[in-house]
Amino acid sequence: MLHTLENSLVVATFKEQGAELCSFRRKDNGLEYIWGGNPDIWGRHAPILFPIVGRLNQNKYSLDGQEYNLSQHGFARDKKWATAKEGTDRILFRLTSDADTRLHYPFDFELLLEYHLENNKLVTTYRVKNVGTGDMLFSIGAHPAFRCPLRPEEAFEDYYLEFEKVETLDRQLLHHGLRTGEKRQVMDNEMMLPLHADLFNEDALVFKGIKSSYINLKNNKNTHSVRVDLAGFPYVGIWTKAGEAPFICIEPWYGVTDKAGTEGEDFRKKEGIQHLLPGSKFECSYAITID
Repeated sequence: MLHTLENSLVVATFKEQGAELCSFRRKDNGLEYIWGGNPDIWGRHAPILFPIVGRLNQNKYSLDGQEYNLSQHGFARDKKWATAKEGTDRILFRLTSDADTRLHYPFDFELLLEYHLENNKLVTTYRVKNVGTGDMLFSIGAHPAFRCPLRPEEAFEDYYLEFEKVETLDRQLLHHGLRTGEKRQVMDNEMMLPLHADLFNEDALVFKGIKSSYINLKNNKNTHSVRVDLAGFPYVGIWTKAGEAPFICIEPWYGVTDKAGTEGEDFRKKEGIQHLLPGSKFECSYAITID
């Protein structure tokens, strides 16, 4: 089932499956900003990453002497969420632990996901609550994919990322989705990162500790743009599928993929893992503003 939010400027559409944003478009000209999800390239639009971000070594982790399996980015993106509250410009989705989630993730949780419109901005808020009796471990993140190029007369290489502040950034190199421990500089006291297909031959760009509170997706041919506000998120991923796929993902994360060579490491020691005491809540937000 699809749910729609709208105001005088924009329309946003969401699926109950994964509580996933699948469309965000302007009403004046119908321009769509979210990738359509072609299964021959990449079938998703903007999945929610929970309770892990990225990949585990051999898709396994250990906790208190037991071994568990979790696939890449966790299970939230594949679950059917309940609709807790809905209005014309605001919707709340809810996901809770159950017998199936406990087989892979032995924690009791409530995850609320709120979307709301503010003019031409879509704000996404995650609220995680530990409803169990022990310390809860988790990561959470966003994976929105934006059409790039937005118009048929443009090319992927016409686009660039504009950071709020001057940045010197090293990407954490990946191999089969895991961090190798090596880094390579991609920005040196700059604000703009030009996009080109070769940039993603070695998988996603993974950054830790950027100074900027937002990143703009812009192009050299017109004024159409996307702004992603991500203040407070310790990691950011930038990704498109190798081979000139017509989208770009700007991903704020509380968590990161495993490092190679850490097989069997205790889940508590995983880099980027969040700790939540019983009865406590965690909240974070990011926002997408179009043009």
